[in-house]
Amino acid sequence: MSSGKKYQIDMCHGPIFSKIVIFTIPLIAANVMATLFNSADMIVVGRFANTQALAAVGATSGLTALVLNMFFGLSSGVSVLATRFIGARDNKSLNRVVHTAIAIAAYGGTAMAILGIIISRPVLKLMGTPPEILTKACIYMWIYCAGIPFVVLYTFGSAILRATGDTRRPLFYMIFAGILNVLLNLFFVIVCKMDVAGVAIATKIANLVSAWLVIKALRRADDATHFSWRKMKLDWKLFLQMLRLGVPAGIQGSCFSVSNIIIQSAINSFGAIAIAGNTAAMNIDGLVYMTCVCFFHTSLNFTGQNYGAKKYHRIVRSILLSMLCTAACGVIVGGTGLILGKQLLGIYTTDAEVISWGMFRLKIMLSTYFLCGVMDAINGGLRGLGYSFIPMFVSVMGICVFRIFWVYFILPINNSLPMLITSYPISWLGIIIINGSILYFALKRLLASRKKKTLTLPA
Repeated sequence: MSSGKKYQIDMCHGPIFSKIVIFTIPLIAANVMATLFNSADMIVVGRFANTQALAAVGATSGLTALVLNMFFGLSSGVSVLATRFIGARDNKSLNRVVHTAIAIAAYGGTAMAILGIIISRPVLKLMGTPPEILTKACIYMWIYCAGIPFVVLYTFGSAILRATGDTRRPLFYMIFAGILNVLLNLFFVIVCKMDVAGVAIATKIANLVSAWLVIKALRRADDATHFSWRKMKLDWKLFLQMLRLGVPAGIQGSCFSVSNIIIQSAINSFGAIAIAGNTAAMNIDGLVYMTCVCFFHTSLNFTGQNYGAKKYHRIVRSILLSMLCTAACGVIVGGTGLILGKQLLGIYTTDAEVISWGMFRLKIMLSTYFLCGVMDAINGGLRGLGYSFIPMFVSVMGICVFRIFWVYFILPINNSLPMLITSYPISWLGIIIINGSILYFALKRLLASRKKKTLTLPA
């Protein structure tokens, strides 16, 4: 068996800033590549099919996020447990985490695929998806949901690799799968004339390949992260801990998706051209988000490993550096995207009216995305410390409840797309203030417990 130790990072010793950079850059590249999966779908259908196909794919974005976010949340529970056992050098428990995580991904992903296929059409109709694109949107969702187990397996497997500090191999796998996705998109849409069905099938094949590669890496590992199909089973004690740590994050993500579905429903009321413009813009600002959100994982993993190793001052420095780095990335990448906004939208469509609608979103989102990054870095630190319910509650109230309130009570005052999108940065700022205060007192209590040799934070 070949070892993956050369890819791993010791987060408990040595300079923090350089290790954060080494850890995060491949993570950013991998997340951007994952976003390009969806962007490739949009570009191909927008350029080689028609505006209705582009709108159909875009109309499913909130629903696909809702289907997957519970498992993405659970993967953060996997990361927290794995990093703690790595920091504490508890290899036996770490190996149990690996097999429990893959079991959840395999069984849970299959169940979610079936549920997603069943609810797709009713929910899309409930969202107010225009009748002229409903059938195509359903086709995309049915195929997308069929491939959910591959997405979840990759997500959980890469969470285990990240816990060891290995962010490079998931990047390599995503690059390979991304190139495959683009080539298959072009083949199915241009050659086979399959529009939304073609891009959905291409993406699911790419998801299958990335899942196979990450599982292969775990199977070839010669340390405690080694995975064997014969040992795959649920360790109920660890499973319950994953639920306690991960379900709140999953609920939070799902609630975000609910609020985004409501916002998408409001966007749908502006018509297919507005949907297409917003969809293209979402893929551009999604790249900025994927850059910033990486520092959630950085903050969580560095906090988790150092928590397990009882190196509390490194936790404080890791979280602060993650916040500074994500803010800088948000300003630089967001500003660049804003300057090149019309040219980037032109990649997705040549329709001037669609581009005009897309710019409404970009002007607000790209100038404020650094706030979202800081918010995620704070949440990552809290979750790495074991706080799961508190950041969930604050985030759900600040984003889900606030945005729903905004749609139904503030938006009618000035029913326009810019007014709708403004709800995003306002909600981010509110969560930063509240969760940032909670994190400050949590760290203060952590350092005090270190001096008294007592630990009062969540297990």
